[in-house]
Amino acid sequence: MSRREHITVMGGGLVGCLMSLYLGKKGYKVDLYERKPDLRKAYKEYGRSINLALSDRGWKALNGIGIGDEIRKVAIPMYGRMIHDLQGKLSFQPYGKEGQAIYSVSRGGLNIALLDLVEAEHNITLHFSKQCERVDLKTNEVHLRDTATGEESVIHADRLFGVDGAYSMVRYSMQKTERFDFSQCYLNYGYKELTIKPGPFGRWLLEKEALHIWPRGNFMMIALPNLNGSFTCTLFYPYEGHESFANLKTESDVKRFFKKQFPDAMPLMPNLVEEFFKNPVGDLVTIRCFPWAFQDKVLLLGDASHGIVPFYGQGMNAGFEDCTVFNDLLNEHTGDWHTIFDKFQKIRKPDTDAMADLAIYNFIEMRDKVADARFLLQKKIESKISSLYPEHWLPLYSMVTFSDISYAQAKATGERQEQIMAEIMPHIQSEADFDKPEVQNLIRQQILGNDDLVKSSTKP
Repeated sequence: MSRREHITVMGGGLVGCLMSLYLGKKGYKVDLYERKPDLRKAYKEYGRSINLALSDRGWKALNGIGIGDEIRKVAIPMYGRMIHDLQGKLSFQPYGKEGQAIYSVSRGGLNIALLDLVEAEHNITLHFSKQCERVDLKTNEVHLRDTATGEESVIHADRLFGVDGAYSMVRYSMQKTERFDFSQCYLNYGYKELTIKPGPFGRWLLEKEALHIWPRGNFMMIALPNLNGSFTCTLFYPYEGHESFANLKTESDVKRFFKKQFPDAMPLMPNLVEEFFKNPVGDLVTIRCFPWAFQDKVLLLGDASHGIVPFYGQGMNAGFEDCTVFNDLLNEHTGDWHTIFDKFQKIRKPDTDAMADLAIYNFIEMRDKVADARFLLQKKIESKISSLYPEHWLPLYSMVTFSDISYAQAKATGERQEQIMAEIMPHIQSEADFDKPEVQNLIRQQILGNDDLVKSSTKP
């Protein structure tokens, strides 16, 4: 494959930057186009970012081109969930084994760090304020509009990577081709971004190394730490109904709601009312489509091909894993674009569909179940089983977050584990019951007698 081919990456977000770095460091000449102005020159939060949680799949992709250590400088480890009940009582739920953590990063801060790395790579040329209007798939001509001047231009791409987000214009052009499947499904929930301010001298006013959750049954609020001592909060709330954004119309409505539902957080949010009415309500959409490739000319990656809701913290990690999988295929089939593109979409499609389902499931878990005593007991029993049979049982959350087991395999294994727990839990009323001989025998039969579970639940 000629390294002089004109490779165009449309979309300068997180996945677009990382894919460009992978290609550029291999010697390919890359033009990276982003519709927004240079984020680094006039950076400001727009109130709809949702802080991100980097986990093992994301770190693997970053380490793959040697930039993991650089990104760790803007990341904060979170070792578990800190649950806040209605009285402000706290309970901590570890994510995995001791030392395992997901990492809080600001979307803007991470994007800036990646843009700096992109700019330092001599094989990549950055183009800002360039909006993709349409792609002529017959000629692979990309029609652009300068968002600052309105000037229109046309470029030719030998290979085009559409990494331009959930509302991708590259994908929109592909949707007009025959037999292109596409769906977008919205939750009846929006999200509102808010802020817990830092204390004196930049002190964190909540536990720094945890993801904070205020589960309230039909809705919830979460908070992730920032480097400056603040926390980015996100309220996930129905659009309509008795308890919904539609009924929070006045300053008194907002204050009354937060005082009732989040009494421990409200005093830490001095700009609550201002932010509530200033920041937009973001939507939560799942995007599925296929095919992701058009011949050997165009390929969709990241949210353009598989947008998911944020409740498993895997949207960015799944997009970064796209880069890892693509890079492996590029190494294996150098020069054969058709095979690379075709294998990529066939490998990733089942996994990203599985992750989309898991993300919606985890919303229910975070919103409802993390405060349920029976659910928490089951999680403790699962942890004990994992410690007793580490070769045969890795919890679903650990498979998704702390391994590179495929998402589809993790989902299937998690479903089988849930069936096993349905057999075990009726015999357990407290943690102490775990050690009863009859319970141990039942667990042994269920775990060691299940070949499917043994084969699929491998160690990370």
